[in-house]
Amino acid sequence: MRCYVFPGQGTQKKGMGRSLFGRFPDLRRRADRVLGYPIEELCLENPERRLSDTAYAQPAIYVVNALHWSAAQEDLPPADFFAGHSLGEYSALFAAGAFDFETGLTLVRRRAELMSQVSGGAMAAVVGLSEQIVQETLEQHGATGVVIANYNAPEQFVLSGSREELARIKPVFEQVEGVRGFVPVRVSGPFHAPAMAPAADRFRSLLASVEVGELRTPVISNVTGRPFGPDAQEVRDLLADQIAQPVRWTDCIRYLRDAGVSVFTELGESKVLTSLIDRITIAQKPAPELVKEPAREPAEAPAREPAEEPAPDPRRDLIERIKREILQPEIGDEALAFDEDASFRQLGLNSIIYVRLARRAGTVLGVPVKPDVIFQHRSCAALADYLLTRDDIAGSAPAEAPPAPLRAYQDERVTALLHDCANGTLSVDRTIEAIRALA
Repeated sequence: MRCYVFPGQGTQKKGMGRSLFGRFPDLRRRADRVLGYPIEELCLENPERRLSDTAYAQPAIYVVNALHWSAAQEDLPPADFFAGHSLGEYSALFAAGAFDFETGLTLVRRRAELMSQVSGGAMAAVVGLSEQIVQETLEQHGATGVVIANYNAPEQFVLSGSREELARIKPVFEQVEGVRGFVPVRVSGPFHAPAMAPAADRFRSLLASVEVGELRTPVISNVTGRPFGPDAQEVRDLLADQIAQPVRWTDCIRYLRDAGVSVFTELGESKVLTSLIDRITIAQKPAPELVKEPAREPAEAPAREPAEEPAPDPRRDLIERIKREILQPEIGDEALAFDEDASFRQLGLNSIIYVRLARRAGTVLGVPVKPDVIFQHRSCAALADYLLTRDDIAGSAPAEAPPAPLRAYQDERVTALLHDCANGTLSVDRTIEAIRALA
């Protein structure tokens, strides 16, 4: 089974949607009418750094998510489930038919305005600690005004509260054994926390007049970690509740895994959710069962002929390496089940991902690989066939050592932070802040 997931606030960046605005001009025009300003200019040029403002960032992300969904409808197979992280939930509901594009954008714009009006708070990500240790640390140091706002992964949580309290407990968390970072999140308020209750109440009044249609595909709620029910009022209530209640992303993904979802595709230009899903999946895997050693055969038993080992298949081995070592780190588990003859276009890859795939291929194979090579040979089989014709690649051994920038650091906390940055879990700025804090 397949689930498409949509990212939320924090993934905005200058240039987002560049390859899609021209492809779907009608969607751009409809967004301009709702917002009253040119959305393409906002996303591509970021005038006055408006994308750092919640009131502009949330509508921009919703529109770009809708562009990616439009592309997915043309390029990818249908989904069995949808899910979105925080703001991304509106994109998931739009894709499932809860409301049309304009209605969703109107809701997102008003939600962003209400949330941006709540000031005096902040958020910070804690990486490397369990939920129990995070809660105990907050209680032991009297941080009663700080709550877990995002349950992003088993060892990644986002705290929400006053700026003063977060600043006070920052050095406390940095001394807890196992912590890999306490990184401020660049938002304008204490989202998904009790302080947002007034905004949630005002948004609830707006939702009362919004018509919510029947969902064509199940959507997982951030608040409950379970699918939205068929009742339209329940959808309205959960959307309002979400503003002041935590995002239970770990519960969402665990529910989907238990429901049989094996392929997650993140529709957008970030792979933050893909990385989180990988972490949740790894933590959810059961411990391996103990296998009893088979009983020894009697000494007089006739010797068996050794089983003939299959002949090595360099092409098959290289295809599997492309899936496991090049594609999977960028797109998640979907790579392992991806048809070797299918075009990478079905994965919704953009030019940035092609560049990253080329870099990863160069690291894995130990020789330079250009992005246009990946683009021109857009299937695992075609790429393998091309690579096998290159004398400098065909006999190369797997790269066992990590890249030099990671190998150079002996501090495990710094190495972990660099890995989080490399896989998209932490931004470069946040990684730098965390490393400076460790120093």
